[in-house]
Amino acid sequence: MKKIALHKTDSQTLIDSSRLIYGCMRISGDNTQADKVKGKQAIEAALAAGYNHFDHADIYGGGQCESLFGELLKQTPSLRDNIIITSKAGIRRNPQHYDFSHDYLTQSVDNSLTRLNTDYLDLFLLHRPDYLFNAEQVADTFKQLKASGKVKHFGVSNFKPSQVTLLQSAMDEPLLVNQIEINIHNISSLLDGTLDQCQQLGITPIAWCPLGGVAYPAWGNTFTAADEKRISVEINRQAEKYQCQAWQVILAWLLKHPANISPIIGSTTPERIQAATESLTIEYSHQDWYHLLEARNGYPQP
Repeated sequence: MKKIALHKTDSQTLIDSSRLIYGCMRISGDNTQADKVKGKQAIEAALAAGYNHFDHADIYGGGQCESLFGELLKQTPSLRDNIIITSKAGIRRNPQHYDFSHDYLTQSVDNSLTRLNTDYLDLFLLHRPDYLFNAEQVADTFKQLKASGKVKHFGVSNFKPSQVTLLQSAMDEPLLVNQIEINIHNISSLLDGTLDQCQQLGITPIAWCPLGGVAYPAWGNTFTAADEKRISVEINRQAEKYQCQAWQVILAWLLKHPANISPIIGSTTPERIQAATESLTIEYSHQDWYHLLEARNGYPQP
C-alpha cells in the first residue's frame, strides 16, 4: 500500500497514512452477531491489504461501529501503535443540527475514546460546519484536547474554503485534512476552490463516497439515464485500456489529482477491499482524466 504524508514539512511528517483509508461507517451492519463478525473480517482484510488509517464518527451505527472496532483493539492491543484512528463529531440528532460547543465536542471525544478502547485519537474532525461556530472557541477546545493527550491532530469535514480559512486563522497548528464528497457526480471541490486550498495549505482532501454515481447512486443524484450511459461507455473503454474494473478507474481518476486525494473505501467485502488497492498501480493518463470529465459533463472542454 502506498503511503501519503499528512502535512509534510521540511522537518517532519505529522502522520504517515495509507493512501486509501478504510471507512468504518458500515462495519456494525444491523448490529446482529453475523454482521459484527463480517465487520471484524472487513477490518482484518483492510489491515492485511495495507490500510493503516481507519475512519470513524460518533454517529456511525449509533456508536456501534466504534464499539466494534474497540472490541478488536481490546483483543489485539498491539495493533493500536500501528494504525491511525480518525473520528468525527458535531452532528446532533433529534432534531438534526450541528454543534461545535466546547462541552459537546469534549464529551464526544471522551465517548469515542471509551467506545474505541483507546486513550487517544490520531485525528479528530469537525463533521459538518456549525454555521454558528466561534473559531476562537473551537481553537481553544482543540488546544485543551491536545494538551490532555486525547487528540494528537485536527481536521475538518465538509468545510468550504472560507470556513477552513476562518478556523485555521484562530489555530496555532495546521488543520491536516478536509474530508469532503468527491466523485464523478459531485465535482464541486474542483470548482469552488476547495482542492486549490488543499494544495496551497498542505491539507489532505479525503474523499467520502468516492464511487458515488458509478458503483452506487451518489447523494442527491441528478444524473439522467443518458448521463449514466455516456459515463459508463467511457469508463468501460478506460477499464479495457487499463485492464481493470470500472470502479477502479474512478479511484484512479481521483488519485490523479495533484491535491493527493485519499479515497475512503467503505466496502465490507474482503475481496473488494483488496481490489481497491490495485487502483494505486494504474498509470492513469492526463488525457483520460479529461475524457472522463467530458463524459461526465456531456460536452467537450471549451
